[in-house]
Amino acid sequence: MPSARTYFFAVLALITVSPSPAQAQSSYDNLWDQLKLYDGSEGAGLVKNFALSGRLQADAIFADADEGEFDDLLWRRFRFGFKSKLANDWVVQLEGDFDLQESVGDWYSRLTDAYVGWNPGEELDLRFLKHSAGFTLDGATSSKKLLTTERNNLTNNLWFTAEYFSGVSAKGELENGLTYRAGVFSGDPDDEVGFQDGSYFTLTSLGWNFSSMLELKTAKVRFDYVYQDQDPLNNTRNFSNVTNLVSQWENGHWGLWTDLSAGNGWGEQSDIWGLVLMPFYSSSEKLQWVARYTYLDSKEANGLRLGRYEREIVGDKGDQYSEFYLGANYFFYGQKLKWQNGLQYGKMKDTVGDGGRYEGWAFTSGIRIYWY
Repeated sequence: MPSARTYFFAVLALITVSPSPAQAQSSYDNLWDQLKLYDGSEGAGLVKNFALSGRLQADAIFADADEGEFDDLLWRRFRFGFKSKLANDWVVQLEGDFDLQESVGDWYSRLTDAYVGWNPGEELDLRFLKHSAGFTLDGATSSKKLLTTERNNLTNNLWFTAEYFSGVSAKGELENGLTYRAGVFSGDPDDEVGFQDGSYFTLTSLGWNFSSMLELKTAKVRFDYVYQDQDPLNNTRNFSNVTNLVSQWENGHWGLWTDLSAGNGWGEQSDIWGLVLMPFYSSSEKLQWVARYTYLDSKEANGLRLGRYEREIVGDKGDQYSEFYLGANYFFYGQKLKWQNGLQYGKMKDTVGDGGRYEGWAFTSGIRIYWY
């Protein structure tokens, strides 16, 4: 199979030599429409529509730190499956995660979304079986729609990064702007659908969307609370509870997203807390500039881990982390086809000096594609 390098530059070449914006939009519309295999929404049958779903992401990463260097060009994510809307507002989704870095025959990793749901309107989205358990700012944002090349390190430390767990949840937005989510999930995310040897965790979110009241494009505040039964077989993070306060503000070309979170650790995991500030500016419909500041502090030594690519250089933990990020996103077809670039400076302090120190720069360039 051709390497990630081949596809990365092939896709980048194709999308950067697109014709006029109107022609490109029409071409993208036509291409994405081919993935909707059936649309009988006005009919009386059981199946109202059926579409292929998935995402494809590739990264070029270059990191240079005091402790070493790392560079690679790799497949970040590939997921593929389907979504279908059924009669009486029932929905079903089945999607698998595939690792294209592996040799042919070993690509399949696990199921991600594998649920049946009932979605009669904005006020209720009910899901059963395996689906995303999202909390914190970036943990509740799909990787399809992140404003940065990677989730922030607060989410990486506090959120349950396996993401997809078997359980039941309900979410929605009421007429008064109140938003809610409540769910109970198995703490052991089996590769398929199931409840294995681990225990459980609960997720509760309450928010308020008051955009219309302030006459802003977006004005949202949300409080998340996670309680987890302390079971060493849970494949999550070792926190008995996590609380976070998220806000999202947008008006005109400007926006600001924030996250203030804390977790009470158990076992060898220390209590930690963190803050994220992420302002952004859209200079046009196509080009967006993003900045981010992340700060994390651990009550005890070795309570914090580094981000995905930083861990390729330093795998041990520290106790205080800060990061500055500056990025640019170019949208060829909205969030469905975009080119993301980010320059990051990260620093981890390690007061006990046992191998967790890190200080360095990293640059990531990534292609992000998703369909339905």
